[in-house]
Amino acid sequence: MDLELEAKYQNVLQQLKQDLGEKPDMNAVIFLIGVQELGKGYMEFSKQQKMDLMHIAVCRLLEPYGFYQFDGNDKDGWPHYINTKKLPSLDERQQQSLMKQAIVDYFTE
Repeated sequence: MDLELEAKYQNVLQQLKQDLGEKPDMNAVIFLIGVQELGKGYMEFSKQQKMDLMHIAVCRLLEPYGFYQFDGNDKDGWPHYINTKKLPSLDERQQQSLMKQAIVDYFTE
């Protein structure tokens, strides 16, 4: 694993810990990004809505890499993305590394 990337990712987690009171795992970070991208603040979400928020976050995180393109919001204000490029076949370690890099990039934009 890239030590520089891991250090930057841990720094993001530490910053979030200051805001949240506890250090989030990757799924929690992805969920928070989805809530942020929805732009409605925190509210009660159904299980399906939570999954949709995580999908929104993954699309947003992978958009700069050319895998998704923002397609606009629906009538309820939920963002939608178009898959523009096939995701490569990655093993779990490579997936984790890609998501960590994307999260670091998101929080340093």
